[in-house]
Amino acid sequence: MDRKNLRVNGERLWSRLMELAQIGATPKGGVCRLTLSDEDRLGRELFARWCREAGMTVEVDAMGNMFARRPGRKSGPAVMSGSHLDSQPTGGKFDGALGVLAALEVVDTLNDAGIETEYPIEIVNWTNEEGARFAPAMMSSGVYAGVFKTEDIYATTDHKGCRFGDELERIGYKGDLPVGGRDWKASFELHIEQGPILEAENLPVGVVTGVQGIRWFTVTITGDEVHAGPTPMDKRRDPVRGLHQMLALCYEATAAEGEWARFTVGEINALPGSRNTVPGSVRFTIDLRHPEDAALDRLENAYRAAAEDAARVHNVDIVVDRIWNSPPVAFPEELIASVANAAETCGFKTRRLVSGAGHDSVYVSRVCPTTMIFVTSKDGISHNEAEYSSPEACEAGANVLLHAMLEQAGVAN
Repeated sequence: MDRKNLRVNGERLWSRLMELAQIGATPKGGVCRLTLSDEDRLGRELFARWCREAGMTVEVDAMGNMFARRPGRKSGPAVMSGSHLDSQPTGGKFDGALGVLAALEVVDTLNDAGIETEYPIEIVNWTNEEGARFAPAMMSSGVYAGVFKTEDIYATTDHKGCRFGDELERIGYKGDLPVGGRDWKASFELHIEQGPILEAENLPVGVVTGVQGIRWFTVTITGDEVHAGPTPMDKRRDPVRGLHQMLALCYEATAAEGEWARFTVGEINALPGSRNTVPGSVRFTIDLRHPEDAALDRLENAYRAAAEDAARVHNVDIVVDRIWNSPPVAFPEELIASVANAAETCGFKTRRLVSGAGHDSVYVSRVCPTTMIFVTSKDGISHNEAEYSSPEACEAGANVLLHAMLEQAGVAN
């Protein structure tokens, strides 16, 4: 067979995606497979079984990251591909899972065709990409890249007080391998776009050039708890009024930075949480994103200035705590070209995109050359049970992944 005509088995890929989605399936057709839950364990076991059936060895490191390896004619370095199997509480079937299972489909396709590669191929399932149960996101790829310390992550707790390290051990995935140091030649991550651009332009594949920078903040506004009835409005230290003013100023500053700026408040909690008591404190989160560090700096400064202004006007105390900073990432042109060449081989038109979402590739890019491939998301919906990428879109992305990986891994026979 001419290598250019090699294609994945789209039906097999789709069947596996649907079978995996039964683990943690939700009533509205989505998935709840939170990190280190029993559902996460079952998903890992299914993935490991499929990898072993494909003739791969499977290893697990001390953060629970899974590495499935297909040998090449040479001992290394490997061409790596992967993503994550954990989900949001009401997530979709494709976020993360597509990248892991498409990489497995690449291996099965090579096995079916009897193709040996020059370099090994390795598939990775990264632990806790989502950050939904344990924050921050991209946690274990961050440990791998040396951004976080293993012991700090082990001590992280979820909302119920469960420790990451204890839960990792409970589900049986606290591996013996040290974290980091694997020998990789290149890394590719296939992912749904999680945005509307490809669908709007009727394009099956996006060539990803980099990832937006992300900063997470926790903001605490403190006033006084008082009775809602007897206390006049002008005698209150009301944190909700501080919240109102601060949010208005933050949205205004974000709009001034143009179309690429993203400001999201995902959680707001008023304490003590009584209907007839003025809250003593309000805690909320900020997710800030932009492709340029300078813009992120300007926006962070604007948010902090908004906090100072709101605190002064409403006589409350406001603390803005930055808990995570993931700088913007630019992928190397060599691997971007591999993806573009692969798409051309498969007959697909493409466009270049910057990822608005964070991915494990952000941290992987610190340890080896890395890039990403996007496929169409229906209506741009993700982190939602309605998330959907068609069988044709998944197959198209897997075919591009196949040829991009082959270009880097080489054919030995």
